[in-house]
Amino acid sequence: MTSNTFDLGQLRETVAHFSGRRIVVWGDLMLDRYLWGRVDRISPEAPVPVVEVERETFSLGGAGNVAANLRALGAEAALVGVVGVDSDGAQLLSALEERGVDVGGVIRDPARPTTVKTRVIAHSQQVVRTDREARGPFAGDVEAALQSALADAIARADGLIVSDYGKGVIGAAGIQAALAAAFQRGIHISVDPKESHIDDYREVSILTPNQHEAGAVMGRRVIDEASLMEVGWGLLQRVGSKAVLITRGPGGMSLFERGGRHTHLPTVAREVFDVTGAGDTVVGVVALALAAGADFASACHLANHAAGVVIREVGTACCSPVELLESLQEARP
Repeated sequence: MTSNTFDLGQLRETVAHFSGRRIVVWGDLMLDRYLWGRVDRISPEAPVPVVEVERETFSLGGAGNVAANLRALGAEAALVGVVGVDSDGAQLLSALEERGVDVGGVIRDPARPTTVKTRVIAHSQQVVRTDREARGPFAGDVEAALQSALADAIARADGLIVSDYGKGVIGAAGIQAALAAAFQRGIHISVDPKESHIDDYREVSILTPNQHEAGAVMGRRVIDEASLMEVGWGLLQRVGSKAVLITRGPGGMSLFERGGRHTHLPTVAREVFDVTGAGDTVVGVVALALAAGADFASACHLANHAAGVVIREVGTACCSPVELLESLQEARP
């Protein structure tokens, strides 16, 4: 069914209960760097534009952006991940601490660089992106420290988010241990997955892939309603999760729940400047709403509105409770 019909009072109550909820975010940390400039000429060395850089900005990417979104909504965020022993790692940790994120579970690994994505933008258009990262396995002591930090964080959590960007922090053994600890505590597990680990996420609360990721996992491209139904229900059955939320950009979101309920949530975005990090916002709000007592449909409805807020900004952004409530009020029939 397609639905925009939700109890506004109940949604307001859920948002009011965001404050103080402690959510663990386990995943890949990265720094998004932006070089802003203009192009007036072509290089004499090669047929490429010469960008004269006028300013530089950065934002949190990956699991760090998820944690920042949680903090913006009033929750406590405990981050578990890895950064390098470098200036980028120091900058990333400093930015997280400024936002009030608990970084006690972030391990510094001298053997690998902090993941940095640098985007060169001229006249509001991205010219090129460069990535600095390492995806190989961690040394045994780093992996052991990471798993110890994760176990300690889950023991004090109201919810767990797995933010898997395929950079090496998330692995099969770690997933098994994390899920067992979360199941024992009876907390919801929300996963923004990568294809390589999809079958390790059995029995989690909810998966939040985009339609391209979901289609790739199921070997079927999502191009219409029929293929969406096949992929959504197929993925739910394959993983055995309680729910699957497929994000579809301008097409909104589609929620598939164990028991046969399907809910389509039309997009609420009026202006779209940048979808970077929207998936981080979605999984963060879903996890937080579930921890605050919402059902899956209500949690995804809140996430849909929060995503509509953040994509109005260039780069990764966060949604505040006030902005979320305003969006809900504006959409009221």
